[in-house]
Amino acid sequence: MSRAKPLSQMLGLGLALVAALAASGCKLVDTDNKAAAQGGPPAGGPPPPPPYQMRAKIEAGDRLHTSVTGADLFSHRCGACHLTWGMGTNLLTAQQVAAGKTPDKGLLANRDDLTADYVKSVVRMGKGAMPRQTRVDVTDSELDKIAAYLGKGK
Repeated sequence: MSRAKPLSQMLGLGLALVAALAASGCKLVDTDNKAAAQGGPPAGGPPPPPPYQMRAKIEAGDRLHTSVTGADLFSHRCGACHLTWGMGTNLLTAQQVAAGKTPDKGLLANRDDLTADYVKSVVRMGKGAMPRQTRVDVTDSELDKIAAYLGKGK
């Protein structure tokens, strides 16, 4: 003869346990949003985002002016994907490590194997996960400066 308890009896015990926990004020999960000690996120809240790099500020107006550097243009036009923690940097870091290079080569600004012509070609035609960038996204004069910056004069 089986000693298994009927399903209704098992459900009744489960419901009684839940009711007892609720009545006792037992918290299974801490949901109080208490302020963290040093101005951080609330305790029990989501973890803070990873550190990030700010993109350069470029004044609105004539995009053909010559006072903006290639480094600033790269940061502003390409930085969302190609600065620290960007998707492009993550993908390129994996590729560079697989090729036996150091992880810092995932940042385009750290590369020494890029030429200006290669940069221009990839920007205009796209490559892999990178979509092509139109002349509305990056003007030819902006791209010339960005390519010179990344190509290190090559």
